[in-house]
This record gives sequence, C-alpha cells and structure tokens, in this order.
Amino acid sequence: MDGAREVYRQFGTEDALEYDKVVDGRSTTLFGVALDSDGRAVAGMRVSGPYRHVDEVHAVASWAGLPGEIAFRRMVADQIPEGVIEGKAGWTARDVEHRGALVDWIARAYVHSMVLLGVRYQVGVAPEHALRCYRSSGARVAWWIPASSYPDDRYRTVPVWYDMQTYRSVATESQVRLIDAELSEFMESGQKLPSTWVRGEGLA
Repeated sequence: MDGAREVYRQFGTEDALEYDKVVDGRSTTLFGVALDSDGRAVAGMRVSGPYRHVDEVHAVASWAGLPGEIAFRRMVADQIPEGVIEGKAGWTARDVEHRGALVDWIARAYVHSMVLLGVRYQVGVAPEHALRCYRSSGARVAWWIPASSYPDDRYRTVPVWYDMQTYRSVATESQVRLIDAELSEFMESGQKLPSTWVRGEGLA
C-alpha cells in the first residue's frame, strides 16, 4: 500500500486509494506483490470480496448518481450468485527496470485472484489509457455504461470485468500462456487451487 500511495501521489490521485481506510488490511482478501532482487516491493495489486451484495462493491458505489449507475448495479448484482471479487490499486514503481513486464504481470494477477478465490467474476474500474493492460489478460469493458471522470476531470474511467468462462477469448496469446504456466507453478508448489480451475480451460 505504501508503494501504491507513492505512485498514486505522483499523479495527484492519492485520494482514490482511500489509504487510511484500507491500510490495516481488513477490507483486503488478497494482495499480489512483485519484489526485486533486494526484496523491495516494485509492483502490486489488491482484491476485495467475494461479495454478498452489490452495495458492498466499491466500484459500483463510486458510480452513484452518475449515468449508467442502474446498469452497473444490475450487471454486478446478476454476477454475485456465481462469485464476484473486486480488483483495486494496481501499481508499478516508476524507476524499475522491465516495467512493461510488471504491468503485464499485474493484469495476470487479477486472473490468478479469481482462481485462488474460486469465483467466476471480477469487477473494477480503469481509466481509458490503462485498458490495453487489462484487456491483455481478458478483461472486458462494460461499453454500455458511460465513462465517468473518476477520480477527477483528467480521466475517463470505465467499468471493466473479467469472466473466468470467457477471459481466454479476450486475452492475448502470450498472456494466456503465462497465466497457465503461473497457475501450474501454484499447483506444483503444493498450492491447493479450487476445483473451478482446470488447466488450459479456465472455469470448468
């Protein structure tokens, strides 16, 4: 979270992290962190959920009063019975080598989180300039929901979502190969994966 705060601060969007509310970890189900050879955190993301009700989803709450709010709520409410988590706070250090590879890893980490938590869906919001990153690992844009200026007027932000049953048809071939390889490493290391994941097929 300190790494995320430093990066967000450089763009003047630190408030979007709600750092003081989340730094104790209680609202976070899973953290993903990349470490360099010195053990310094150089990239990361976090996930909340699975959720029981649409009102718990921060992304939906951030759309309150905006065009498309009802459609956004309906989409997430329909997904909740099959499991919904929320991806948040993706970041990479600005001074790190191979930053592009770390950006791609963050995108894959959101897929890993769905597998590890045994859910079908993940929801979030992303500025339009970052959509290539999330699409590379299978995210879809909720194109029928108008973009907002969140967290401020410099950005056009849209809802995005992953579906374990369809992400492979959206993701790039290179990202799919890496997702499969990394999940296989989880299994080989003794990590127990939910029965919803079958190698090479996503959600069974």
